[in-house]
Amino acid sequence: GDSSVALQAQEEIIEMKDVFSVKLKRRRFAGQQKGGTLLGITIFKCLNKEENKLTDCAIHLNNLSEDHCQLWFRHLKEILNGFQNRPKSLKVFVNPSSHKREATNIYYEKVAPLFKLADIKTDVTVTEYEGHALSVLKECELQAFDGVVCVGGDGSVSEVAHGLLLRAQIDAGKDTEYVSKPVRAPVPLGVIPAGTTNILAHTLYGIKHAVTAALHIVMGHIQAVDVCTFSTPRRLLRFGFSAMFGFGARTLALAERHRWMPSSQRKDFAFIKTLADLRPEECELSFLPLQIPQEDTDEKDRKKKEGTKKGSKDQWQKIQGHFLNVSIMAIPCLCSMAPRGLAPNTRLNNGSMALIVVQNTSRTEFIKHLKRYTTAKNQFNFPFVETYTVQEVKVQPRLKSGPDAKENVCLNAEGNYPWNIDGDLMKEASEVHVRVHPQLIDLYGVNTDDLESSQVTCSCI
Repeated sequence: GDSSVALQAQEEIIEMKDVFSVKLKRRRFAGQQKGGTLLGITIFKCLNKEENKLTDCAIHLNNLSEDHCQLWFRHLKEILNGFQNRPKSLKVFVNPSSHKREATNIYYEKVAPLFKLADIKTDVTVTEYEGHALSVLKECELQAFDGVVCVGGDGSVSEVAHGLLLRAQIDAGKDTEYVSKPVRAPVPLGVIPAGTTNILAHTLYGIKHAVTAALHIVMGHIQAVDVCTFSTPRRLLRFGFSAMFGFGARTLALAERHRWMPSSQRKDFAFIKTLADLRPEECELSFLPLQIPQEDTDEKDRKKKEGTKKGSKDQWQKIQGHFLNVSIMAIPCLCSMAPRGLAPNTRLNNGSMALIVVQNTSRTEFIKHLKRYTTAKNQFNFPFVETYTVQEVKVQPRLKSGPDAKENVCLNAEGNYPWNIDGDLMKEASEVHVRVHPQLIDLYGVNTDDLESSQVTCSCI
């Protein structure tokens, strides 16, 4: 080009690991689909902006030689195809009912163009009812896809994750009624946030931003994540990442009964009403603390010789009482209302769960505890809050019998105790056994633990 322009130009280095697409650039007339005058090639790269936000940008390299451009195009495509974990084909589930019914627009306007640009083939299912994604996952040919993507809220993502893991057990010939040692999910799961709280998206990306989520999927950023199994003594209820029993579950149960209200109003109403009717659940908690390996090798050898098993019965601990809320979380559970996370002392894949027990206290003190989640202060620094790092938990509600049975106010209309598992309501009256399974599923995203303001530590764990 013009030598005076060339002198002013600054050198820019593009790292191929940041590039996700290369296209031949042509000038075409209106309505022209193919051909056109060659202008050069365009490189599309992923740009990391502030606050964990990703965006795409285009860099145009001008050259009028067909041979020269084709040579560069083929060579760059070859390099891009060599990157591992970058998907070529995705199964996509879109929940059109999520939040303000905007999931379909989010996918087709913000996400699908990026997938097309990256030459990713997609097979899209717009779900029509609860459990639709689960039924599709049980039947579809998963080996045809490099990954599965869910566009929706936490409940939708939880259903797809459960479906993926259930399918893995079926394919491995395991009994899905009782799963003690589950096999890993066959393909990674991508999360495009389109719900109200989007805890999983916040935890994986540090932000609720559809383009950021899509680019993590396109770039093949994969993070192994721990998953819990929730079971009764008789059967597996579901796979999940987090659960609440008590206040958190009753709030969700009330919100579900007011589905006719707009989403944000419904959640606010349920929160305030449950807070006004605040009451504890009487139950027994049994838990197996996380066993930290001993550094002393002689001690390790001695234990091996004695055949000491991790999690033997004498290590179980029990607490009984009246609890306002019980949280069991295998991931930090970040969201806009809790920027440090609902369980800031656990990680995505450290093989442990956080057990957070809020004992019965006054409404005023409980509100103080809840408000701490929105700040950098330690939300567990209260005499009525106990935290444990655990491998397994059993929650057994204390059912009343006899003439006082009618006073058993913690039961819902169906006679079951509500559980909030990943934003999905589950009703189970009997004992629930929760186990953590390390790195059971791969999710598209990064480990945002170090990126968040998690310098505040808790001395109780």
